[in-house]
Amino acid sequence: MINNSLAKRYAKALVQLGSESGLIDSFRNELSAIGAVFNANADLRAAFADPALTLEQKKSIMKELIAKTACSELVGNFLMLLVDKNRVAFLGQIVQTYETLADEFSGVIRPVITTAFALDSSQVTSIQSALETKTGKKVIPQMVVDSTLLGGVVTQIGDIAYDNSVKTQLKRIKDILQKG
Repeated sequence: MINNSLAKRYAKALVQLGSESGLIDSFRNELSAIGAVFNANADLRAAFADPALTLEQKKSIMKELIAKTACSELVGNFLMLLVDKNRVAFLGQIVQTYETLADEFSGVIRPVITTAFALDSSQVTSIQSALETKTGKKVIPQMVVDSTLLGGVVTQIGDIAYDNSVKTQLKRIKDILQKG
């Protein structure tokens, strides 16, 4: 719980900074790149957790990482602040929280649309348009294929699922018939 509120506090500050500068999407890309490097490199995560390394050594490592990923000055300063405050361990949570808050600020939703087979671009566009009309927000869909659905579509938007799959409809019919 404390980690989530901590991540939210840092992410919210960065979203506010990004909104003032008009750089929310740029910050998202930079943070995602840094987050991917941290997720892929256990030695890097271990270095920042190692109490034997001094603050200056950790700052040096972060400066190298910032230079290699070509981060903007603002994101670089943010990452250096995380080193100063010994909060690098929360970077993954901060990145996820930043993405959520940035989407809320920008009026974007990223639903997961699961179908039994791959859809062509016109079908995806049709679903996207319908969701944009329904929600009033910009929709950036993530398409997933799950052949166990048999047919239909399952759309997951945050905590809400719209399940119009054949599998679920058959299950409902079965339940109705069993109850008699």
